[in-house]
Amino acid sequence: MTTRGTLRLATRSSDLALRQAASVRETLEDRRFDVELVEVETRGDQIRDELIHRLGKTGAFVRALDEKVLDGDVDAAVHSMKDMPTEGPRELVVAGVPVRESAADLLLTSDGTELEDLPAGSVVGTSSLRRKAQILAERPDLEVEPLRGNVDTRIEKLLAPELQAEHERRVDADRDESAEAPEASARDEEYEGTFEESIEEWFDGLAEIERRALERELDVEYDAIVLAEAGLRRAGLLHHVEYARLDTATSVPAPGQGAIAVTARADGDATEEIRSVVDHPRTRVETTVERTVLAELGGGCIAPIGVHAKLQGEYVHTVARVLSGDGEAEVAASRDLPVDDHANAAAAFAADLADRGADDLIAAAREAAEE
Repeated sequence: MTTRGTLRLATRSSDLALRQAASVRETLEDRRFDVELVEVETRGDQIRDELIHRLGKTGAFVRALDEKVLDGDVDAAVHSMKDMPTEGPRELVVAGVPVRESAADLLLTSDGTELEDLPAGSVVGTSSLRRKAQILAERPDLEVEPLRGNVDTRIEKLLAPELQAEHERRVDADRDESAEAPEASARDEEYEGTFEESIEEWFDGLAEIERRALERELDVEYDAIVLAEAGLRRAGLLHHVEYARLDTATSVPAPGQGAIAVTARADGDATEEIRSVVDHPRTRVETTVERTVLAELGGGCIAPIGVHAKLQGEYVHTVARVLSGDGEAEVAASRDLPVDDHANAAAAFAADLADRGADDLIAAAREAAEE
């Protein structure tokens, strides 16, 4: 079959990034393009032990890919939209925004406990300033600790304590069953009938991510962690964890969360073709509103800012929440923006938020980040 040409797409090399890029590749291949994925290491990949908000400006996972586009080494780059800075080189455009996955955050626990039901003092892991502030605003009695790594690593850190404790119980039970000393009898009774399978059978039944969790050494034991639903779905990991979906009206997602952006040169030969094949109009409108609000506020990843837009007929229902780092102060509002002028309306909405005190919260966050 004759193809329409070959497109080279830059992507990060993480499993999640490759899955996102593969979804774009499949869409283009369905329209008779040959597509080659080009893996690129980014600054965010190189600095693994530092929290994202300390890497400098938004874009730690973006610049290296876009440089490949600008240099002409590739035709386009595939990004998680929430990682993208709101200002980029003029030579680049967002050529395509595919249909969006869920924008919601999930609270992952061992048993699907809701946020309001976590015991006081529970340790919640997240690398996001926004998630930390929103959690503390709802539950100031919780402990929020940093959590880094790719999606797999973060889930392993959550699963590790319970799996390791389970393994210890099984080892103790196995040891007691084979012991002949009289003092073992009480423990024999405790474990009698508890485990119907051997340790080897139990281990063989574990998923690979659970086996890795068994071997992981932990500095912090997390009772819960917060991750984006879209990332878990794309990584195929949602069935390995119990979770509660957080309400986007209060746990307001990051602008662009759940969406993919394909950047290309404004004057590139493939730019319009990518747009015609990949772009999803509804997602384009919703993410334009979210990123416009973020750009006008100027918070980037320095301040805890959530913006979520949903197209509803002639209006784009938009919720925004700007908080202090500790969650004690906030400016929040919702507004229905006219879809036929959504970008300008989003800018006006942001200006209103700024006048109501969002500017002050963002300025305080910037000062704290520079200390």
